[in-house]
Amino acid sequence: MKAAFMSSALALLLVTVTGCSSSSAAGGETTAAASASQGVTVKDFAGRSVALKGAPSKIVALSNGELDIVYALGSEVVGRPASTSPVPVKAAEKAVQVGSTHGIDLEKIALLSPDVVLGNNPMNAKDIPSVESLGPKMVLSSANSIDDIKKQIQLIGQLLQKESKAAELIKGLDDKLQALVPKEGASKPRVLLVYGAPGTYMAALNNSLSGDILVKAGGENIAADYPKLESYPQYAQLNTEKIVKSNPQLVLLMSHTNPDQVKEGFMKEMSQNAAWSSLDAVKNNRVEVLPADLFGTNPGTRVSESLDQLSRLLQTVK
Repeated sequence: MKAAFMSSALALLLVTVTGCSSSSAAGGETTAAASASQGVTVKDFAGRSVALKGAPSKIVALSNGELDIVYALGSEVVGRPASTSPVPVKAAEKAVQVGSTHGIDLEKIALLSPDVVLGNNPMNAKDIPSVESLGPKMVLSSANSIDDIKKQIQLIGQLLQKESKAAELIKGLDDKLQALVPKEGASKPRVLLVYGAPGTYMAALNNSLSGDILVKAGGENIAADYPKLESYPQYAQLNTEKIVKSNPQLVLLMSHTNPDQVKEGFMKEMSQNAAWSSLDAVKNNRVEVLPADLFGTNPGTRVSESLDQLSRLLQTVK
């Protein structure tokens, strides 16, 4: 009788220990075993409900923002965006390059057999049938603001069953934003944000990620009320007359690649128009090229570094 009681007690103890370890092994995160049995369903930025059998272990990211978030959450990718520039996440260097949001290498996707491909909304909506026909699910998101990046972190955190870590990352961004809130009555430096490629220049609006970063860092975007371009609604045509009237104190250039070439071309274009020479930014030699990995593309969680860099630049004007 005593032996039977001891055996029952031991069995109960084992059940209790097993239950505790499977429900919250690391800071409230769901374990792989639990997620495999329950499945994972998320709603992406396109409003699609995407269901997987469990938290994905083989992930492909088509842009650097999602790549950064995956690693910040403690996971890794098997496929990453193609790039001629240094990989912003060093740990991802060995991952296979699979094209980008602009053009996916389906053959490489097929060879990798990922569980999920992280793409852009709406750019990759058209690619869903061809990608999902190969086996993986496709989850779409985008980042036109810091709030969007926080939503991306939350979405990918849910997908990977890393909700606690995602909440921690979001809190870190919220704390950074709170620290940058300007004091009442503080002056806001006037800034022109220009996205450039050789021969093409556009003003970034406040509904763009860089425009939102500028406002959150304490600057005034002089192009905030410019009419948006139909094909690129986060940008506007440069308007020399309006720019001269606003007289920016800083001109900041962004580019995906070739920053020196972009600046050289922009300075040459400015020199051909005498009106530009009257700008405070030009007279005080405050035409700067922003780092491509922090401003030319979605930096993911590293948007905190983007905010810091822009805040420092604005401080040089005050």
